[in-house]
Amino acid sequence: MADSEGAVYALIMAGGVGSRFWPLSRRDRPKQFLKFFGDQSLLQMASERLDGLVPVDGRFVVTNERYVAETMRQLPEIPPRNILAEPVSRNTAPCIAFGAARLAAFDPEAVMLVLPADHLIEDVPGFHEAASKAIWAAREKGVVVTMGITPSQPSTGFGYIEFDPDQEGNPSAFDVVSFKEKPDSKTAQAFVNTGRYLWNSGMFAWRVDTILSEFERSLPKVFEAFIRLSSAHGDDAEIVASAFDESPSISIDYAIMERARHVKVVPCDIGWNDVGDWQAAYDLSQKDVAENASKGDVTLIDASGCFAYSSSRRVVLIGTSNLVVVDAGDTVLVCDLSQAQRVKEAANEYEGRNRAHDDSVTM
Repeated sequence: MADSEGAVYALIMAGGVGSRFWPLSRRDRPKQFLKFFGDQSLLQMASERLDGLVPVDGRFVVTNERYVAETMRQLPEIPPRNILAEPVSRNTAPCIAFGAARLAAFDPEAVMLVLPADHLIEDVPGFHEAASKAIWAAREKGVVVTMGITPSQPSTGFGYIEFDPDQEGNPSAFDVVSFKEKPDSKTAQAFVNTGRYLWNSGMFAWRVDTILSEFERSLPKVFEAFIRLSSAHGDDAEIVASAFDESPSISIDYAIMERARHVKVVPCDIGWNDVGDWQAAYDLSQKDVAENASKGDVTLIDASGCFAYSSSRRVVLIGTSNLVVVDAGDTVLVCDLSQAQRVKEAANEYEGRNRAHDDSVTM
C-alpha cells in the first residue's frame, strides 16, 4: 500500500555521447540532440512524452556542463534552474545521486521518475499507464521500481530482469527475483522462452528518501558527497565539482539496483527502443519499396536494404545493398549494416586522434 503523497518529478538523463552514432554524434553534439525521427530530437521527444504525467516545472535534466546551452535551447519550457550540469560524466549512479540530492532539498518525499533522454517510445499512452503503475508502487517507502520491457526477440544486447509472473494478488508491479547480465544467444532464447524475463530498460521510479537511503547503504562515499547539496549554503558549483570528483564511474544497476532490499518491476510493452546504433535507426525508420531508409538529400538507384543520411550534400547510392552511408559534413561513414555496432571503434579512434592533436597544440 502506498504511504506517500509526495509530488512526482522526472529526472531525464542527457549526458551521454552516443558514440555508435558517429560521425553524426560527436562530443560537442551527442545523440540525444539529433533529429532521427521527424522534427524533434530524442531529448525533445523524451520531455514531450511526459505531458499529462509530470508538469514542466517538475522536469529536471542532468547533462554535461558543455551541453547546458543546447539543452536550454531545445527545451526552453523547462526552468533553467532545473538543468543540472555535470562537470564530468561518471555514469548513471552519480547522475541520479545528483538529481536526488537536489530534489531532497525541497521535497524529501518526492517520487522521482528516472528516464534516459535518448530512447524512443512509440506507445505514449502505454508509457503513461506503465509509468503511473511504477509511481504508485514507488510511493511505498523502501521500494525501488524499474520498468522492464517485454522482449520481442532473444536479444543479446540488453540485460534481463527475472520476475515471477504468477505472483499472488495480480500486482501491477512484481517482485524482482534477479538481474542478469547481457546473455549469449542461447541463454537469451532460454530467458525469452520462460516468460519470466524482461529487458532492462534503464527507466526507474522511487521516493527521493528511499533512493538516498540505498545510496547511503551501498555507496556511502557517493551519498556523503552529494547529500551536501540538499542543504547547501554557498558555492553549489564547488560542492557539485567535489562530489563528482569523489565519485566512481558506476551504473545505477551495479551500484544500487542489484543490491537494493526491495525491488519491483512493471512489465511494459510500449514500442520501446534504446536506439543503440545505426541498425536501430534503420529498423525504426520508414522505408521505401526496396527497404531503403533515407533522410536528407539522398538519391537511391537500384539500392536495397540501405540506410542513407545526408546532413549537408547529396548522397547517391547505386547498385548497393545493406549499407549504412552517413554524411556528416566533414566525415562520411560507409559500413555494412550488419557491422553497425563497430562504429564505436571508429568513433573512439577519431576522438583519440583529436585529443592527441589538441594536447600537442596546447603543449
